[in-house]
Amino acid sequence: MGSLLKVVACGVLVCIFYQDLKEREVLWFLFPLLAFSLAIVHYLNVDESLIFGYFILLNMLLVTGIVLLLFLIHKLWIQKPFLNHSFGLGDLLFFYAFAMGFPTVTFVVLFANSLLFSLVVYPFMKKYGKVATVPLAGLMSLFVLTVLGLSVFIKTPSLYTF
Repeated sequence: MGSLLKVVACGVLVCIFYQDLKEREVLWFLFPLLAFSLAIVHYLNVDESLIFGYFILLNMLLVTGIVLLLFLIHKLWIQKPFLNHSFGLGDLLFFYAFAMGFPTVTFVVLFANSLLFSLVVYPFMKKYGKVATVPLAGLMSLFVLTVLGLSVFIKTPSLYTF
């Protein structure tokens, strides 16, 4: 069941990547579907439900803190509208869906690396693909898709051991 849900999550991640890249809009129902499939896989791979809840709460607090910090920096220094101008609603929804899927240590490592991946890939996309804004949710979903795909098809250490 866990592998099947990983495949479902991978399918949703492909849809998010494609839609964010091509249309710069992602269908809203993909985010709850991603959150649900990642959360079930996460739950099936941790030993106690209390630990699962603790990880989810901590991840949500981290995402909320990061978004709040971005909002405050944006409001105080950049002084432009934040949501749907500098930071898309799809990006916000992706952050929270992503937070459901992994233990906190794994989440922080994957989150930071997916942001770094986006930072490295975007200049090439801008130069060769004529992309004006960063498709953050799409690029992060591509990174998570790669990590999950590797964990399904190649024997790698478990993402849920922390």
